[in-house]
Order: sequence, then structure tokens, then C-alpha cells
Amino acid sequence: MNHTKLSELQSLIKRVSEKSGFYQGKFQKEGILPEDIKTQEDFQKIPFTTKEELRQAYPLGLQAVCDEKVVRVHSSSGTTGIPVIIPYTAQDILDWAKMMKRCYSFAGVTSKDRVQITPGYGLWTAGIGFQAGAEAIGAMALPMGPGNTEKQIQMMVDLKTTVLTATSSYALLLAEEVNRRGIRDQISLHIGIFGSERWGEKMRSRISSELGIEIFDIYGLTEVYGPGISIDCQYHNGLHYWDDYLYFEIINPETGENLPEGEYGELVITTLYKEAAPLIRFRTRDLTRLLPGQCPCGSPFPRHDIIRGRSDDMVKVKGVNIFPAQIDEFLKEVKGASSEYQMIIDHENGRDTVKLRVESDPGTERAYLEASLSKRFKTRIGIQVEVEMVEIGGLPRSEKKTMRILDKRVSAL
Repeated sequence: MNHTKLSELQSLIKRVSEKSGFYQGKFQKEGILPEDIKTQEDFQKIPFTTKEELRQAYPLGLQAVCDEKVVRVHSSSGTTGIPVIIPYTAQDILDWAKMMKRCYSFAGVTSKDRVQITPGYGLWTAGIGFQAGAEAIGAMALPMGPGNTEKQIQMMVDLKTTVLTATSSYALLLAEEVNRRGIRDQISLHIGIFGSERWGEKMRSRISSELGIEIFDIYGLTEVYGPGISIDCQYHNGLHYWDDYLYFEIINPETGENLPEGEYGELVITTLYKEAAPLIRFRTRDLTRLLPGQCPCGSPFPRHDIIRGRSDDMVKVKGVNIFPAQIDEFLKEVKGASSEYQMIIDHENGRDTVKLRVESDPGTERAYLEASLSKRFKTRIGIQVEVEMVEIGGLPRSEKKTMRILDKRVSAL
């Protein structure tokens, strides 16, 4: 950490100590005084901020400015508990739009492009974030929102969309529909910007091939502005993040210990200038690593690796920890296996059972693939599973995020 970054963090600590009721209470409880933060080591002693704490602050306990300065609120989905409400000032909105504009620029988008925005609007940050960035760069924004695939494709063809923004799941659905209709020659897409969920290289290759586009991986989360806090460039060698607005750390998710560049762990984010809802050492639960050195593109902005999964999306079966990223890794090595899979975990006759359903390319020998994948699963992950190959399109598609692991043991409790 250089002197400038430390100074920014010290200013942030002083500001939240004066203006944030949330952090005033947290710091008082931990005995933290702004003047105590003199080194990077001092900063790393500040307790993490967790998603559970943000939920406990519902509805507006995170607000660090007066009501008159709040111009908008967004919210997490709340699908796993009480939603987190994040207020924004006008400056927060401008800063977010600037970051989104950078993302579009890194992906090669210009004012000549037409950007079709399929993520959701409303309290969710995605749709309006993508729109603000498109407008900031001067592109034509098509604010479609999610769903209505028929209308999406009509607008894509008629308005000659050049850039598609979506979740990777919905991008795959659109790619398959374009392929099914045989209208690849009628679309003008050349760039795809996809995010909101972890996805494997095999899925990326399928979408890129079927739509004939270059794909860029964008990252963000509602608690930290929204989409657009990092994106990969033309070299696709990690995602550039905006360190003039954000401070990134990587920690061991079990011990909380800071890890050096190059080591995988959990991403922790501090917002340097966010006004309405500043966050200090927020545990994202996303697993990645900081990449050393400068990118070949020459950008001064540092990079983190693609998101490998979440520290809380692990499931334990027969004493073995399983992460979705592990399945992605060995699926990409098996010729004939598609990117799409669904793992179903159940408890029958006193023991856990696992079925892995995987889509297979047309003309492949399913029995051979089932045996091959079963063997690889046992070798790589350590447990026996039943594998069932299904045809392309045989598994559910989603306009949002695809549910790949169904743990029926939880619903049975």
C-alpha cells in the first residue's frame, strides 16, 4: 500500500467515524479511533463488514448522509434473507456511471454502438447501471430489461444491436434461440458484456461461437455501487478494477488473514469515496486473486482474476467439499460434454446421493460420456455420482441466474 492509498483510507475512516451511525457503533464497540490507523497493518486490524450486518441495518441503517442528499436507493434481491437497502447520493450515481463508462471503453464500445440491455431494472442495480454507462459513452441504449425473448430478438434484428449486456445464462438462451432460428446472418452483434454469475470457459466459448462475438466479463455487486467495478480488456487476462474508487484485499476465508498477490482467497472491498453508504472491509464472499504485474494492454489499473466461485456456495457431500467451479473445470476437458449441468443432491435410505445431469453435443455416445464423467468426478472430487447425459436444451434455462446445484437435503429439513 502506497502513501496516497493509506491517506485515502485514513480520510475514509475519519469521515465514517463522523457521519456513519453504522460505523460509529461498530468502531465504538471495537475501540477503534481514526487516529489509530497509521499503517496498512493498522487498517487490516479493522473488523470486516459482513452481509449479515448489512441486513441487520435494514432499512436505512447504512445511510451516512442526510435524507436530502439521497437521490436513489437500490436493493439486493433478498432471496436468501432480509434485503440490503443501499442509498446513493448524486455524486455516487455520477461515480458509478463513470466506472461503467470505463467498462464499456475497455470492451471497445463507442458512441457508434447500439447497446441492448437485458438485465433487470427497478431496485436491482444491473439494468440502470448498464444504461447509465452506455449513455455516458454516447452509445444508443436499448433498455429492454429481462425476458420476452421474442421481443429481444426482434429488436436485436430490427435495430441492429451491436452490443449485448446480459447474465451469462440469458446470453446462452439467446444464443441458442438465434441458432435454432437460423438467423445468425441477420444479427449485427460484435460485443457481449456478461456478468452477475460465475461461469466456465466452455459456456463462454459456446456463446461466443454461436453469436460471433467477443465476450467481456464484468463484475460488480449491489452493496458496492452495482455492476461495473471491474471488467476484462481485449487480452482477457484478468479483470481491471478501479483502484481510484475501491481498495481490494484478498483474505483467507477461514482465518481472515490477508493473502499476497497471486494467492486465491475471498475478495474484500473498501469504498474510498462512496457517500451515502460507504463500506469498510466488506466481505464479498467471492473467490478470486489479485494478479501481479501490468496487463499487456498497458492500463495502469490493477487486475483480479475471474471469480472462481463463492466461499458460501460450497456444498458438503459425504464429508467432501464441492464447489461449482470444480465441475466447470473438468467439464471443459471432456469432448462432447456441454457447458450446462445440474447437480442434484438428495438423502435416501440413510445416505447422501448425487446425480449429475449434463447436456451433450449432438452425435456423441452418451454411455461413454456418462462413464467418463463419473470416473472424472470420482478422481477429481472424491465421491461417486450417477451421471445422466441429456440433449442440448434438456436442462432449464434462465433469464437471470441459472441454479446449477439443487440440494434437496435442505428443503427436506
